[in-house]
Amino acid sequence: MVQSNLKTLALQHLARREHSRLELEKKLAKYAETSEALATTLDSLEQQGSLSAKRVVEHVTQVRRAKYGSLRIHHELKTKGIAEDLIDRAMIDLQQTELDAARKIWQKKFNVLPEDWKTRGKQARFLASRGFSSEVINQVLTNLPEEP
Repeated sequence: MVQSNLKTLALQHLARREHSRLELEKKLAKYAETSEALATTLDSLEQQGSLSAKRVVEHVTQVRRAKYGSLRIHHELKTKGIAEDLIDRAMIDLQQTELDAARKIWQKKFNVLPEDWKTRGKQARFLASRGFSSEVINQVLTNLPEEP
């Protein structure tokens, strides 16, 4: 495939949503004649500002925060091939709002304190599956704030 066509295809993917470099490499590898052509195209997109790891991090953290904890978001960013320093900076911001996010998600799903260990286990497993740490889960299930 000619490099301009490869660039057009990459821009079509980027127009739908933010992609990391690794994601675009995987999607475009079958269309590229050589790996050098693909790397050149992706380098060009990064230099133009069309492809940005920072925007991917911002997008994922904003979209996923309503449903998931920082552990899950961290894992997702790692699988997208985002640099560890960008992930660490995003995690600092996420961890400041971790408890509030966990409470909102818990309230939306349950909104009733567990009456026995079985119910508590169910609620804790739900929050753990959403990517919240055991410390945050314990805080949510024991220290619910009074309604304003």
